[in-house]
Amino acid sequence: MIDLDVQQRRTLIWAGLAVVLAAFDGSVLVLALPAVASDFDARTPALSNLGSVLALGALGALPLATLADHFGRRRLIAIGVAGFSAANFASAFAPSLTALALLRLVAVCFEALVGGVATALIVEEAPPARRGQAVSVLALLAGLGTGITVVSYPILAPHWRWLFLAGGAGLVAAPVIWFRLPEGRAWQAVRLSGSALRLLMEAPWRRRVAVIALTTALLAVLLEPAGLLFTVYASQVLRMSAIAISVLIAVSGAAGAISYVAGGFLSDRYGRRTPAIVLTAATAISVSLSFATATVGFFAGNVLWSAFASAATPVFGAWSAELFPTRARATAEAISSVAAAVGSIAGLQAVGFISQSAGLGRAIELGGVAALAAAALLFLLPETKQAPLPD
Repeated sequence: MIDLDVQQRRTLIWAGLAVVLAAFDGSVLVLALPAVASDFDARTPALSNLGSVLALGALGALPLATLADHFGRRRLIAIGVAGFSAANFASAFAPSLTALALLRLVAVCFEALVGGVATALIVEEAPPARRGQAVSVLALLAGLGTGITVVSYPILAPHWRWLFLAGGAGLVAAPVIWFRLPEGRAWQAVRLSGSALRLLMEAPWRRRVAVIALTTALLAVLLEPAGLLFTVYASQVLRMSAIAISVLIAVSGAAGAISYVAGGFLSDRYGRRTPAIVLTAATAISVSLSFATATVGFFAGNVLWSAFASAATPVFGAWSAELFPTRARATAEAISSVAAAVGSIAGLQAVGFISQSAGLGRAIELGGVAALAAAALLFLLPETKQAPLPD
């Protein structure tokens, strides 16, 4: 158990609520994508283009994250919740795939903002020896948000618009988060000076930024197409029903929930570097194998993929925050999101092109090479276990 004081508990509760809402919003489109494709008569290249547009949303999170480094974590988290909730509600009325893509782009911008700033805040406020476990709790709450979608959609399918309507509930939660979420003490204690981006371009931060950005981009080449299109692959290629897909997601989610806790424990006990490298390589292999096998292999591969990727989440969450100074921590998180957007677009466009001749499964499988390269790059980063957070 993590021993928290009153402010730390309040921070976890209200930042956690923001993450739950962001995860719910972000998971609706993935689960409902086959129904969306059917409603708008969209094929794989069009869906790849949709994913590419969504990835651009991370670009908007960068300037907003710099504001979080200058004006505090609390306000930007609340603004982010209001932003993606409004976009989510409007998505329910999208008349075309293009309109839906533009609305989801706005939502992704604010979801990326909330995810990055909330992670920075939790790492800053957690006890040094329990940062990995604190991030694992945040990851579990994100899993709860996704779980709400997983449970709800089979009941509502194929009426995907209803879930987007429900996402508007965040508009009620945003002002409560504004007033109830405490401002981070670590951020209040630092002396702000100059541009956060300029600071990150100084030694030793620029090398760390470059490695994290390239690693994130290469991982996204595989994980974004796999994560966005796996329901399409399951329904159109493997002919799995909506209920079977939801069962798969539920089982994977259960494995992921256990792995979030395990990843936080491993990170705090054995450090960040070794677990991150091993789990990244294992994720790359399991994702690739999922799309290289039939239904049974796809099911098993997805469960392993969820387990390894979930275990890696608190490891990376703690590590990426510890690598950068408080004055630019939210900005560094946003730079990683931008790099992920670049990799996502590259991966999605490659899948859209290759799938026309090689098939969707083989097109996604080939991205595993990039993800394995990302694991190798992590050898270039220093260990930060229980190190003081740089100011």
